[in-house]
Amino acid sequence: MALFPSPNPKNKPSWKLLPILILVVFSLAFLLFRDASNPSQSLASSSSSSSSSSPSSQIVLVPVKNTISVPMTVERLPHDLMTALVHYASTDTTPQQTREEILMTAKVLASRGPCNFLVFGLGHDSLLWKMLNYAGRTVFLEESEDWIRQISEKHPELETHIVEYSTVLTEADQLLEHARSNRKGKCTAVQNLLLSECKLALNGLADELFQVEWDVIMVDAPRGYFPGAPGRMAAIFSAAVMARSRKTGNGTDVFVHDVERPVERSYSEEFLCRENLVEESVTSHLWHFRVLPSPVGRHEFCVASSSSGGSPAN
Repeated sequence: MALFPSPNPKNKPSWKLLPILILVVFSLAFLLFRDASNPSQSLASSSSSSSSSSPSSQIVLVPVKNTISVPMTVERLPHDLMTALVHYASTDTTPQQTREEILMTAKVLASRGPCNFLVFGLGHDSLLWKMLNYAGRTVFLEESEDWIRQISEKHPELETHIVEYSTVLTEADQLLEHARSNRKGKCTAVQNLLLSECKLALNGLADELFQVEWDVIMVDAPRGYFPGAPGRMAAIFSAAVMARSRKTGNGTDVFVHDVERPVERSYSEEFLCRENLVEESVTSHLWHFRVLPSPVGRHEFCVASSSSGGSPAN
């Protein structure tokens, strides 16, 4: 397998309405579960006359099996969700991931959201990710200031941060060896990335981003399909350190896209580890890892660290 495969244009199936369907399902689920979790508010609303109801909501009787009908407030979709639906309904640009890949992440966001969601990359699917994590915090890291400007003009509600990569794809082998030889030092699994001296550490981000405990991380950038590209080595390493260094929570769900490419695959195996793969959520292009926090002082990323000794150039 070549180290720098040429990008293969993917045939885009005619499923451009899929994001709309997903947004509708999750939007309605969010609204219904919010009301269901606060029955006192719904019951109080039911005591008001229909003439005094808010113009943005109405009282309906929701039948529940084996019991009486329960009053529930059904509200209109929030404005930003409606805007997203209109956007995807009126654009010919489809998201970069396939239907199956989007649903993999959507299922996790549905179970964990609203949550802290960090996305390496900014693109035509960014608004979709933000809406699927509705009421949570979704942050996008992008290397191109011009691209940030273009996307922000269309979607100013997206939180974006510029990130600078000092790596080059042709140095993937040397950088991997650097990390291995400094496993008990500057490239250890649990550390403060902001102060790290590891060549793979992204420590040029805004300071406050290092204080956030990220629940879900998506690595779908930077570019990694030509020799002079920065590659995703630093993004994968930093995502692994963020997941292992968090102090609370039930771990971090990490997704890596384009794992059919040798660098993405080898770095994922090295730092996110096959023992953390969620096997029922693996495709040929997207891998899903669930990484638990590691105790302070742990140096190794993987339990069987010797099992990932292959070179990314293989």
